Amino acid sequence: MKTLQELTRPNVWALKPYSSARDEYSGVEASVFLDANENPYHAPYNRYPDPLQKKVKALIAPQKHVREEQIFLGNGSDEAIDLVFRAFCRPGIDNVVAIDPTYGMYQVCAEVNDVEYRKVLLDENYQFTAKGLLSASDEHTKVIFLCSPNNPTGNNLCRKEIEALLQQFEGLVVVDEAYADFSDARSFLLDLDSYPNLIVLQTFSKAWGCAAIRLGMAFASPEIIALFNKIKYPYNVNVLTQQEAIVLLQTPDKVKSWVNVLLEERSRLMEEFSKLTCCEKIYPTDANFFLTKVTDAMKIYGYLVNKGIIVRNRTHVALCGNCLRITIGTPEENDTLLDALREMK
Repeated sequence: MKTLQELTRPNVWALKPYSSARDEYSGVEASVFLDANENPYHAPYNRYPDPLQKKVKALIAPQKHVREEQIFLGNGSDEAIDLVFRAFCRPGIDNVVAIDPTYGMYQVCAEVNDVEYRKVLLDENYQFTAKGLLSASDEHTKVIFLCSPNNPTGNNLCRKEIEALLQQFEGLVVVDEAYADFSDARSFLLDLDSYPNLIVLQTFSKAWGCAAIRLGMAFASPEIIALFNKIKYPYNVNVLTQQEAIVLLQTPDKVKSWVNVLLEERSRLMEEFSKLTCCEKIYPTDANFFLTKVTDAMKIYGYLVNKGIIVRNRTHVALCGNCLRITIGTPEENDTLLDALREMK
């Protein structure tokens, strides 16, 4: 790969970061805080949160088998995605490459940051080749985005092709593993030390059941993480989010039990859904949702909305004509969906 300095925007590399009040001392157990112009009343919410979320990272590191300095925490994974563009992509000059279809925020962040977004269509099995993505890149391609398991298709991407990309591409490769807890595939977190150009994204929004607290994780080399910390907003993760994450990280068995239930329900719901007259095909999935081709996606989506049941209509997404994306809910929610579709005329 190119050196990190070659990949980083020159202004970012030279940037002197903002130094927050809580950054300027360490190793001291302070009790009187007169440094940040805070209100001394209404503890603990009157104090700014830890800007580097050290307690949260200390709990994440052993569970994810990484070092604390390899972790970035953000306001959802979307913050980390946006930081990739802000750190590495010069507006109007650089570009990124991504598979298509995939998670829509990669393109949104590219357009917000005035960075060309190049799509490479997946094949009929929703897979890609490293050769195809590399052919779409040029000397101004800074990043390639992959989502595995992919959204909205649900499948794991071919590991050998991802590894080939990491070995051959001179820029950065982002592997978004938002749904990895529902998959048996080996996480690329275990390969961070082998690939200095790898960034792995994960989230508390899916398996961890914490979409509301908006906490995303990015894992990479300490040098890349340092760049993210350099340009992020000083207090990007609030104290309430950090507190809830700490509580949940101390009970990982609860999360595992949720995942096991959802995997059982995934199998049951997919089997029952395949028997419906409106179902034409169900695609293989490694996530907590599945993509299904139906007889008339627009009609079925509208019918379900009128019943108060919300799924995702993906019919206008590339390679997803007449497809709905259905998240695995509780057994009761899944039965409500099935019963409604059985009654549909």
